[in-house]
Amino acid sequence: MLESLRKHWPEYLIEAVCLGTFMVSACSFAALLAHPESPVQSWMLMGTPMRMLMGAAMGLTAIAIIYSPWGQRSGAHMNPAVTLTFWRLGKVDSWDALFYVLFQFIGGASGVIVVHAALRSWVSHPSVNYAVTRPGGRGPGAAFFAEILISFILMSVILTISNTKRLARYTGLFAGVLVATYITFESPISGMSMNPARTLGSALSAHVWTALWIYFTAPPIGMLLAAEVFVRWRGARAVICAKLHHQNDQRCIFRCGYAMKANPPAGSSA
Repeated sequence: MLESLRKHWPEYLIEAVCLGTFMVSACSFAALLAHPESPVQSWMLMGTPMRMLMGAAMGLTAIAIIYSPWGQRSGAHMNPAVTLTFWRLGKVDSWDALFYVLFQFIGGASGVIVVHAALRSWVSHPSVNYAVTRPGGRGPGAAFFAEILISFILMSVILTISNTKRLARYTGLFAGVLVATYITFESPISGMSMNPARTLGSALSAHVWTALWIYFTAPPIGMLLAAEVFVRWRGARAVICAKLHHQNDQRCIFRCGYAMKANPPAGSSA
């Protein structure tokens, strides 16, 4: 444990900063779009157009983080369910997975606290409420299954694109487009989380614990199911690495197939 922490603490800290940045963006854009005193309110946008703007903002935020130098360094999981899935696929060591998850939760909560310190009455206003995720009008059951479905699709796309040579560099773009699409069309059902650390970060500041169990169970279930389908389809060896973007010169702390190809074992014909 101590050896992993000593060697890989920069990646752990980066994961915290990446999700913290995502939460700063989420809460800030939620305040800008939803607060009654925001100039955006003069546009009279509601419903789908408003969610489309929020989706575009968060999709671009996700893309920017994934392709940033720090996102390239840590792999930009930003989500305990993503890390757990790559751990299940054998690409992340157990201690690295544990610390990634811990720092993701710390980062998510810290990001919301930073926005609260800066915006206070805006981000705490009931119309914004720290960008909490909670079930929509169809109830917890629909939210649970919707979270499983969108998490399943996201991880299926990540695994397929990142392990297809000619498309791998575009994994972050595909992920960002899905985030934008989900916020636009799915968020009325579940709030669109797919991320236990993201949901808890908002819940801690908002003191809203509505159906929290959904966001701790459905995303891992959906992503692990996607991993099982992918392994049965293409095999476990088809998963090359746990990074969402690997076409860079940043170090990789994972059980990386790219590193194996670059440094084959002695006597190997690779």
